[in-house]
Amino acid sequence: MNRRTTKTVQIGNVQMGGNNPIRVQSMLNTFTTDTDACVVQAIEVIEAGGELVRLTTQGVKEAANMANIKAALRAKGYDTPLVADVHFNPNVANEAALHIEKVRINPGNYASTYEEIRAKFIPFLALCKEHGTAIRIGVNHGSLGARILDKFGDTPEGMTESCLEFLRICKEQDFNNVVISVKASNTRVMIHTVRQMVRRMDAEGLNFPIHLGVTEAGEGEDGRIKSAVGIGTLLLEGIGDTIRVSLSEDPANEIPVAKALVAIAEKAMKAEVPDSKTKLNWFNGESYSRRQSVAVGEIGGGALPVVWQAGVPTPAGVILMELDHDNPLEQGRSLFGKLHQEGNNQPVIIYRKYTNLSLNELQLTAAAQLGSFFIDGLADGICIEAQGISAKDTEALGYSILQAARARMSKTEYISCPSCGRTLFDIQSAIARIKAKTSHLNTLKIGIMGCIVNGPGEMADADYGYVGAGRGKISLYKGQTCIEKNIPEDEAVNRLIELIKANGDWVEP
Repeated sequence: MNRRTTKTVQIGNVQMGGNNPIRVQSMLNTFTTDTDACVVQAIEVIEAGGELVRLTTQGVKEAANMANIKAALRAKGYDTPLVADVHFNPNVANEAALHIEKVRINPGNYASTYEEIRAKFIPFLALCKEHGTAIRIGVNHGSLGARILDKFGDTPEGMTESCLEFLRICKEQDFNNVVISVKASNTRVMIHTVRQMVRRMDAEGLNFPIHLGVTEAGEGEDGRIKSAVGIGTLLLEGIGDTIRVSLSEDPANEIPVAKALVAIAEKAMKAEVPDSKTKLNWFNGESYSRRQSVAVGEIGGGALPVVWQAGVPTPAGVILMELDHDNPLEQGRSLFGKLHQEGNNQPVIIYRKYTNLSLNELQLTAAAQLGSFFIDGLADGICIEAQGISAKDTEALGYSILQAARARMSKTEYISCPSCGRTLFDIQSAIARIKAKTSHLNTLKIGIMGCIVNGPGEMADADYGYVGAGRGKISLYKGQTCIEKNIPEDEAVNRLIELIKANGDWVEP
């Protein structure tokens, strides 16, 4: 499989899209007004292999200080392009465009009406042309504008329309130095939206590079597996020109994960699957539907996907589909296509054996290669075998992949942001404290968000939310409803537990 062909975009001294490598990047969580702290953290990201460094710019003073950060980095011999992350204020985008190589704007909070968009966006494009500044039109599931939400809801269609509205103006103004992204914390929504965005861009001749990411993925192995399912699925489909893995950890920790996902995809794309022309003509990759299979005991027939132990015989009537090719995604789709052509509706457990991988490598590789079969509702179960890895660990990985693909919930899910300069409390410490007290609540989703930019929206399907409201202040949510505002940080975790108990969702550990 080949990568989708896109335009080449120039971002400082880095080219993106076209035949260029897939670029990896991260975002700092320091205050953008603190030049020294930003320079230190940026160097950590760069030396880890980051090819772009993004910083939040809440206001004009933060955007203006990007010039000082850039000058300090250049003085130390680092010429990595800097990206300003702008929300709510087009004037901040204008200021940032004067100083650094790329500006990300969010259509959801850039302007309210279409007329206002044109009035503010067209002069911004002219400014970027003048200064050679690239832009990213970055749509987030959690921060769609009211006009789009009223018409489309928080759907892939709404996200796609939000992006296309801005992209068409770029085309009209002959501005081509554009990258786009459509991100979500929900991996299904993210993947379906990117696929739809690609189809619609291609139909309109808007072949701009795509930035991939799963927002609020979390931390630790869960954050890595969730990112691998979302980003890895699309990379293996040949989609994506740059990626950012959003972990609630130090920004430099994101880079090795991103590089590993790129390597997994590059290996797969070099492998041609024999007889891979059997297409899934009945398959709609832009919305979820489950492959219809008969029930064999508790397998298939619409039952939750199972995790199968390697070496245990499958019941009669269940297909154990071995994926042994370097491109298991293409191989598996071809095999499912053949089953469809034959009218075979037996339930399928996908099986893959891995060798010479550490547990961390296995988690990323298996999630990237196998997650799509559950994102797309094709398989009824998963079986992973790995040389030197215990059956307990491979079974746990199987359940983690199913949960990351939104197919089966088996443990508490934490939807947590990586934090940035907008986060005014210690989010990593908060995550650890919340996990310590709630990890036994395996039917709940809990959002832990640094601020309100994407917080309430990205945790749309969370049962409870813990969201930064100001310096050392937290607001608590039940679903989408804010229950308590501006709680002191040192009280907020216990108040969250009280809220869960008050709603009858608490069980004793």
